[in-house]
Amino acid sequence: MKVKFLATTGIIAALYIAVTMLVAPFGFTEVQFRVSEMFNHLVAFNPRYMLGVVIGVFIANLFSPLGIYDLIFGVGHSIITLAIFILICRFVKNTLARMIINSFLFTFTMFIIAFELNLALELPFLWTWLTCAVGEFVVLIVGVPIMHLLNKRLNFKDLI
Repeated sequence: MKVKFLATTGIIAALYIAVTMLVAPFGFTEVQFRVSEMFNHLVAFNPRYMLGVVIGVFIANLFSPLGIYDLIFGVGHSIITLAIFILICRFVKNTLARMIINSFLFTFTMFIIAFELNLALELPFLWTWLTCAVGEFVVLIVGVPIMHLLNKRLNFKDLI
């Protein structure tokens, strides 16, 4: 691995962790409002960003009050959804369209987190899926123009 890739991966992971900890009370409950989830959009520019995002999710979830549940389901959710998204990206070339697809994909797969919260806290599955999905959708849709503007300045595709 190149130093540039390792450094960028570390920076993405650190940013994910820092942003997650800033809004921690809203990132581990039945209303998932984890602002750091907008970093998932980086994969729309380059699939190599997945590693930094997943490492960030793993480390951030070490601080979760749900313990091992969040390490298994939270990290698993990110890996599964980003892997599906990378496969979809083979057929969709426009990054704006990719980010919109990513927003809907992560919103739908929040059933994984709802299942986790059902197991860990005995929260009602369908209601929790709805509340988690709404929070995820809001964060990711708001993240689309933000990441689009940042990309114009930073050129994410070639940054890693």
